[in-house]
Amino acid sequence: MDNVVLLSMGTRPEIIKMAPVWRALRQRGLNARVLHTGQHDAMAWPLYEFFGMAPDHVLNLARGGNTLAHLGAALLTESQQALERIQPCAVLVHGDTSSAAAVALASFYNQVPVGHVEAGLRSGSLYDPFPEELNRQSIGRVASWHFAPTPQATHNLRLENVDAGSIYEVGNTVVDATRWVMDFLDTQADAGASTLPAELDGLTALLPERRLMVVTAHRRENWGAGIAQVARTVLDLLEQHPDLVAVWPVHANPAVQDTVQQAVRARPDAAGARLFLTPPLNYPALMVLMCRAWLLLTDSGGLQEEALSAHVPLLVLRETTERPEVLSVGAGQLVGTDPARIRCAFERLWNDPSLHREMATRRNPFGDGRSAERIGDILHAQLAVTALA
Repeated sequence: MDNVVLLSMGTRPEIIKMAPVWRALRQRGLNARVLHTGQHDAMAWPLYEFFGMAPDHVLNLARGGNTLAHLGAALLTESQQALERIQPCAVLVHGDTSSAAAVALASFYNQVPVGHVEAGLRSGSLYDPFPEELNRQSIGRVASWHFAPTPQATHNLRLENVDAGSIYEVGNTVVDATRWVMDFLDTQADAGASTLPAELDGLTALLPERRLMVVTAHRRENWGAGIAQVARTVLDLLEQHPDLVAVWPVHANPAVQDTVQQAVRARPDAAGARLFLTPPLNYPALMVLMCRAWLLLTDSGGLQEEALSAHVPLLVLRETTERPEVLSVGAGQLVGTDPARIRCAFERLWNDPSLHREMATRRNPFGDGRSAERIGDILHAQLAVTALA
């Protein structure tokens, strides 16, 4: 059990989606270790605690600047030092973050094979989402195992001439993680009251007579004007619909927080009292809200997938999505950050219960909740063969 399989993670979506893989590898006797990259920090530790997955190694990610070049240089340097110290036999990275790209590149430099969980997602626009579209493509160039979540992802990889023998269509581990948290909530006597933070103490009293809209926005391409437009539109909708209430877990990045807070301060009206701003929520609390929500507005990638598991329609606050399955099954709609497009899509759902019901009950294209098991079986078989060679 000396050979280490190192799982790299550090952002909220990575931790959520890699936790089932970590559990599956350990169940198969593999020496799975966690490398926390530090790209998110305050949001990360409650998730590690919830999943019972304490990091074995932590990057000392000094953030002296806010540019991608600075972040990339720091991540690559720290990743190299970590790999020299840990000496893993394989590295798993997830998705499309800058930390995943840096760890994958450092692993390539050290000739350590890389497994890419959630491989093959493509928006078709190099700058949208930015820089994630390039990150996932660069990881794809060095990966030895491509764990594709859907047939579309497999197709994208084949178009890029990725060896078919290295592509494994396993489903998306977000479904595994969602079932994990749902099982947890089923064991709680009062999951809603006990899980939601103090900032939402007044929400429960409003919900029986109102519809709940959950809002998130953090994408770099939406910083500034885009997020400001979303905030103003949310306040407009609250003003126009007294029986609507909204919860917005505001991303920890100051560039996001300042924009949202400024928009809210400019509207000290009654509608603002029905907009609950909270810090980033832990995973169980977010899933409680999602399961109660009437609508989700988000520019998040992972939440597009989680919305299908929670059976909530969503409006995607982006111009493109690397998860076209959400659109093709009819569970979501692209609206960008343009107020007119958001309002038009919202009003259609508000006034047409049958449309809302159709969107909420679409088939989930992201898997059956056994994706991590499949990844565990593949790696257990292949690494066992390598160890015997």
